[in-house]
Amino acid sequence: MSDKLEEIFRLQKEYLSTFTFERYPKSLEERISALCTAIIHEAAELQDLTSWKWWKTFKGFDKEKAKEEIVDILHFLIQACIELDLTPKDLLELYRTKNYINRDRALSGY
Repeated sequence: MSDKLEEIFRLQKEYLSTFTFERYPKSLEERISALCTAIIHEAAELQDLTSWKWWKTFKGFDKEKAKEEIVDILHFLIQACIELDLTPKDLLELYRTKNYINRDRALSGY
């Protein structure tokens, strides 16, 4: 699994190395804030594919479009990891730790 995550990180770094982003924020805090905004907007686009608008006629869930939105979110999430110097190994370890915490919380009625 880790090799797949490493490939995702490699592809993201490779993608970024081909562009100059003049409007990309200069400070780490501003970059993380911008990436959070992008993730929020992509999540809203994903949510718009669902029938959450009770006042509107739902035309059906587009699973393929939902997958595209998930990948858009992943791009920005991986970029945030790179900005914070998280390696794929670091991310996996932090995920495992939090996953165990969440399991314990679920079992204890948190």
